[in-house]
Amino acid sequence: MPTPSFTFECIRKDLIAEGIYEVEFTKPEGLTFTEGQFLLIDVPLLDNAEDIQPRAYSIASSPDDDTILLVIKLAEGGRASTWVKDQVKPRTTTRVQCPFGKFILDPDTQKEFVMMCTSTGIAPFRSQLRTILPKGDTRNIDLFFGLLNEKEIFWEEELKELADTYPNFSYHISVGDQSSSFDGFKGYVQQHAEEMINDFSHKQIYICGAPIMAKAVKEEAINSWGVAKEDVHMEGFI
Repeated sequence: MPTPSFTFECIRKDLIAEGIYEVEFTKPEGLTFTEGQFLLIDVPLLDNAEDIQPRAYSIASSPDDDTILLVIKLAEGGRASTWVKDQVKPRTTTRVQCPFGKFILDPDTQKEFVMMCTSTGIAPFRSQLRTILPKGDTRNIDLFFGLLNEKEIFWEEELKELADTYPNFSYHISVGDQSSSFDGFKGYVQQHAEEMINDFSHKQIYICGAPIMAKAVKEEAINSWGVAKEDVHMEGFI
C-alpha cells in the first residue's frame, strides 16, 4: 500500500539558532503518524520549479498537536537549505508523503530511556517527549543533546519546562567546541552520558544525529556500557 501524500502549507518560519530554522505547517485532515517517524517533503530546485526531489525530515511535533513542525539545519549549497532559506514563507505549499520509519520507543519494555542526539537529531525526541510525558509515562528519561557551540543551542527553554513539569525527565546539553564560552559540559554526548549515568543495565538507548556520533555511541553502549544490541536503536540523520 503506497504511503499517503498530502499538501502542506507553511504557517511560519523562524530562525531559532545559528543556521537552524523551525518551519511549521498546517496538519492536513487524515494525516496520522507515530511519534519518532519522519516524512518526505518535495523540494524544488531554486532555478527550476519543475525539478523536484524529496528530502527526509523527522517530525518534531507530537501526533497530538494541531500542526506539523520541522527543524532544519542549513547546509551550504544544499537543495533543501536553499529552498527553506530563500523560498519558504507563510502560505508556501508543497507535497509531502508520510509517515515513514520505525524509530519508535518500545511500548512493551520496562526499561528506562536514554535519548542521545546532535543538533536537529533532537526532532524525533521532541515528538516523543511531548507525547509520552503528558500521557503519564513515569520511567526515568534522560536526553543528551550535543551541539557544536553555544550559538547552535535551541529549545532549551522548552526542555527546561518539560523537566520542571515532569520530574522523571532530565536533559543534558553539551558542546563540542572546547574554546566555546558555554558554561556547561564540553565534549561528546557519550562522554556526558558516562558522567551522568552510573549504571546502564536497565536502559534502552535511542540515537539520532550525525552518523559519526551515532556509530560511536552505539559502539560505546554495546562494548563499554554493557547494553544489549537489541536495546540500542538508531535513526539516520533525518
